Amino acid sequence: MIGSILSIENNLITVKLSIDINKQSNLINIHVIFEDDKQKIVGEIVDLNQEVAKVQIEGQIKNGVFLPGITKKPSFQAQVRIVQMEELALILGSSSMGEENRIHFGISNVYANYPINVSTNDFFSNHFAILGNTGSGKSFTVARLIQNVFTSNSTVPVGANLFLFDAYGEYTKAFETLHQFSPKLNYKVYTTNTNYPDTDVLKIPLWLLGVDDLAILLDASTPNQIPIIEKALKLVPILRSGDEANQKHKNDIIARAILDLLMSGNESSKIRDQIIAILTSFHTPELNLESQIVQPGYTRTLKQCLYIDKTGKMQEMEVVVEFIRQFMVEGLELKTPDGTVPYDLVDLEQAMNFALISEGVLKSERVFDYANVLSVRLHSLVNSDAKEYFTYEGMISRADYIKKLLTMHDGSKAQIVNFNINYVDDRMAKALTKIISKLLFDHASENKARGSIPYHIIMEEAHRYVQKDRDTELLGYNIFDRITKEGRKYGTILGLITQRPSELSETAISQCSNFIILRTLHPKDLDYIKNMVPNISREIVLQLKTLQPGNCIAFGNAFKVPVSMYIEKPNPEPLSNNADIAKIWYQE
Repeated sequence: MIGSILSIENNLITVKLSIDINKQSNLINIHVIFEDDKQKIVGEIVDLNQEVAKVQIEGQIKNGVFLPGITKKPSFQAQVRIVQMEELALILGSSSMGEENRIHFGISNVYANYPINVSTNDFFSNHFAILGNTGSGKSFTVARLIQNVFTSNSTVPVGANLFLFDAYGEYTKAFETLHQFSPKLNYKVYTTNTNYPDTDVLKIPLWLLGVDDLAILLDASTPNQIPIIEKALKLVPILRSGDEANQKHKNDIIARAILDLLMSGNESSKIRDQIIAILTSFHTPELNLESQIVQPGYTRTLKQCLYIDKTGKMQEMEVVVEFIRQFMVEGLELKTPDGTVPYDLVDLEQAMNFALISEGVLKSERVFDYANVLSVRLHSLVNSDAKEYFTYEGMISRADYIKKLLTMHDGSKAQIVNFNINYVDDRMAKALTKIISKLLFDHASENKARGSIPYHIIMEEAHRYVQKDRDTELLGYNIFDRITKEGRKYGTILGLITQRPSELSETAISQCSNFIILRTLHPKDLDYIKNMVPNISREIVLQLKTLQPGNCIAFGNAFKVPVSMYIEKPNPEPLSNNADIAKIWYQE
């Protein structure tokens, strides 16, 4: 026995010590048992001096099972003793890896050489977050954790599908030798460096993107821009096809745009110039500037009928109106593409320009202002290196595209897919992460065998992409918030790795069930962690400031109590070392 209970205040018990602590090993964070009448209450020593120990109640051992949480408190007659090894296994988990479907995480900082092994389901069936300042060991922790996933058990997890967004291109070194552990394991990399021929460049079939994806890609800023994008998307298959039905659609849209201009009331010269601009860029064999308009006694081209006389009037306006109206067809309906018609950015740009005309932007300066922004951004994308990411050869469905992402060149399955987004700016990186994550989530949510193919999306530097941004106002949702709220039931799990948790979406981090937190110093981040992370105590927050690199506190569904542990260095290590300034400065 180590002493007797002096007081019980809320969940904190004061124990008067009956032992000489100078002859004891460090008792801070050691678990103790309050035992009386076959009842075992578990507590952790959180404060200590020569005379008393402060013990925080953690849970109860009942019928050989540790139950976290507080339902009972010990009586003053309870005997107070140090936890025994078999009891510790109930609290921290078995130190043995004899059980399958368990993953080794690290070594306890409190109990010497005690390994922390965690149930695969308890951790990886839930969204998780790994938080910590620069230099605290996040990259090493992520690399070691993923390495342990594939090496902890004799059974190889060939069915794993881990998609890692690598912000700095540092993880390839850590995972490229995975195949040596088992020939069934494979690691695949996609780069955003279009000038690096030795690695597959990330390419996304543009026709798999919906209106929301294109709004993200074009950085839409107002809901008024969404109908323009939707119209452009519907026009793509019409403009690409030359069949009779689509030709009628095209004639109808051009005719309506021209008729709107003719009826706009603007100056005739302005109307003429705008009609010529439309028909120069968009025309059909039946409707163009050289189309013949036959009148009694003469035949002229449409362009000739747009002539402006000395008084500034278009004398043949009625003739032009009558000619244009014959191309309008009532009841034609534009349909959203179903992903079966391939197209590229050039096709989309043509459809966007056509959509701007059909929406009447030429007759409305207000509409032109917000719609033209999309056109300019799309044009910039078409003429940038980033167009390579959306240039995809051959037709492919969404299901086959995702399958191809997970397939090596020799046809074997990859368990880890690394998207190296180090070579794009934050805006494009954010768009790519959202688009790919949405593709995975949509595919998983439509899978009839729900949750049968789990996808883990692991986001390095998550604060850059998983933010409280304008997506909710623009689209009605944020894809990462949706994944954290709905993804578990479909097997789509999000892993957030960040040094700035205060910049993360509050919804996303609040839905995480497991946390690995390394040294965190910034007061704003500490306060955010304290307020947003469930079940975190003041004592844990205080510990976060003084953790050494590689040390962490882990808690959540996979951990019955908060666990302080050391994460061993990964082997091989990721390429995350700092520059050796002294060696560079003082070289001969």
